[in-house]
Order: sequence, then structure tokens, then C-alpha cells
Amino acid sequence: MTEHLPGEERIFERLQALNKAITPTFERCAGISPTRLRLLHELFQGTEISQSSLQKQIDIDAAAVTRHLKGLEENGMISRRNNPADNRVTLVSLTVQGRERIRSYKEEKSRFIGSLLSGFDEQERAALAELLARLQYNINLL
Repeated sequence: MTEHLPGEERIFERLQALNKAITPTFERCAGISPTRLRLLHELFQGTEISQSSLQKQIDIDAAAVTRHLKGLEENGMISRRNNPADNRVTLVSLTVQGRERIRSYKEEKSRFIGSLLSGFDEQERAALAELLARLQYNINLL
């Protein structure tokens, strides 16, 4: 096994710190969690989708998607109903309020990303995106 160099450990620690901080910071700035925004974005693309299909598209577990959708439903952002052809299937769609609100959430997300990448020029942003893609590829190999 290869011994870790102090610089590599520092990289790992910074990645852990970023992972821990990015979601709550985004939620505080945008007013919604990244996962809920992804759910809304997927629903925005179409009219109505089954909850299980939505879960697969977002790639989160069934309990998490149910919890997120329940919160979005309580806030009037989505509606859920049983499929009349198969009561085992729950259909999900955006409400009018959800369609209106997603635009402002997307704007908040853009501002957040802009702040996060403040001071990075286009070359640095491209290099960062490439490096992160390589890290993701390596993680997928494990």
C-alpha cells in the first residue's frame, strides 16, 4: 500500500470539509436543499412522473425521495396522487407555485455558484471541473 504524503492528506481533509459544508451553505443561501432543487428541476422538465422513476433519475434511496417529496408537498410545491390505473404507483407533479418558485431557486443557485467560484478565471474553472471529474471517476472504480 502506498503511504500518503502530507499534501495528499490535506487534499482529502479539504474535500471532506467541502462535502460537509456545501449542502448546508447552499440551503442557507438558496432556501432549499440541493436534492430538493434537483427533484423540482426534474419535475419541471415534464408534466407528471412516477415517484419511483423520479427516485431513479435523481439516484437517491426511496425513503429519502419520500421524505423530500413530503416536505415539498407540505410547502405547496408539488402534488402527489395515486395512479388510477395502478394504486401502487404514486404520480408526482409540480404545482403552479412550484413552477413559479423554481425559477427563483435556479437564480439563487447561479448566484451561489458564482460566489463559490469567485476569483476563478475560465481556465481555472475548466481545470477544476476536469480534476473533479477525474476524482469522481476514481471513486467509481473503488
